[in-house]
Amino acid sequence: MAQTVPEVDVKQGETAPEPRIRLPEVPLDFGWQSPPESWEVQGGILTIRAAAATDLFVDPSGAPAVRTAPRLLGLIAGDFLLSARVTVEFQARFDAGALLLHLDAKRWAKLCFENAPGNEPTVVSVVTRGASDDCNSYPQEANTCWLRIARRGGAFAFHSSDDGTTWKLVRHFALGPVDEVAAGFVAQSPVGDGCTVRFDSIRLRRELLSDLRNGE
Repeated sequence: MAQTVPEVDVKQGETAPEPRIRLPEVPLDFGWQSPPESWEVQGGILTIRAAAATDLFVDPSGAPAVRTAPRLLGLIAGDFLLSARVTVEFQARFDAGALLLHLDAKRWAKLCFENAPGNEPTVVSVVTRGASDDCNSYPQEANTCWLRIARRGGAFAFHSSDDGTTWKLVRHFALGPVDEVAAGFVAQSPVGDGCTVRFDSIRLRRELLSDLRNGE
């Protein structure tokens, strides 16, 4: 049964708020930072339904920031790999599912599987330090893609994969000094009537990549 939730918040340096949510095989307490239209966890699959006109973006042109996309986040300290297979029911431009790193309202980054202009599913990264730096990487043929966040010290990397085994570097970046970081899952539908995203094969590993750039 899908569930609706009240809005709660996860901030750096705080524990996850009530109600706490646990995902199979992921030893973190998650909480909502901006609630979804609905959600469920069943058989190890997290499904998030984003309402219409939801996004997470700070337009570099100076337009008002939008922070309405539903985000399920948990706090992680130290090095880690967080990955999931993301399936998006694409309907409108910019519908997307994403993995998110969040320090605060001005410092965050998301790795998206997004419906780019031309109705082309595309791997997209957004790194925000005050304003958002948005980059389309490469298209995908299906509506499913593997996404991964890797942390090594103060550096982060985004990777994508067609099979969950061989990974391509999407972006290598830093967000500033940080110990704990909130990380998790996003769904969005900036110009559409809503979007449903499924995250499965979710894994959190306390492993250190030898080289963030090559994805191994």
